Amino acid sequence: MKLTPNLSIALKRNLFIVLLIIFNIAIDQISKVWVRANFEYREIKSLIGDKFIMQYVENKGAFLGMGSDMNDTLKLIFLLILPTLVLGYVIYYIVKTKELDRLSLIAFCCIVGGGIANVFDRIVYGQVTDFFFINLGGVFKTGIFNIADLSVTTGMIMLLFSGIFNSKKNKNVSQEA
Repeated sequence: MKLTPNLSIALKRNLFIVLLIIFNIAIDQISKVWVRANFEYREIKSLIGDKFIMQYVENKGAFLGMGSDMNDTLKLIFLLILPTLVLGYVIYYIVKTKELDRLSLIAFCCIVGGGIANVFDRIVYGQVTDFFFINLGGVFKTGIFNIADLSVTTGMIMLLFSGIFNSKKNKNVSQEA
């Protein structure tokens, strides 16, 4: 069976999407397994002084523990069902929207991979393992987060840059016309 050029390109693109999403999930899950195996709960290990540390915690809520005090029905809706529907739509969108530029495609894959990894934790463990903390003294300080959070945040920043870059590119093209 010989593939037409368009089918071959579509298969390569979809394979790229699947592999990038799986890579994000795998890196996150491997890091969480390692932390659970090598840390006591709430144990702190310094990576770079007190600026970059690892502390193993379990988060029953969403970003920075938001929603951890919701009742079980609301948690089910807002931390499992809604994110799963949104992730499903984003996957549909990136597979169907062939016009996406490479940076946006990578960004969406990072967001989806990170999102799936954290939803997986909520389904399997009822909570999400977090372990990174950055404190650059008054300049920048995070809550405790994980690789999936980093993937989602990186994806969002990449989308922002892609939007700015594409906006400038489209503006330049329209000015030339």
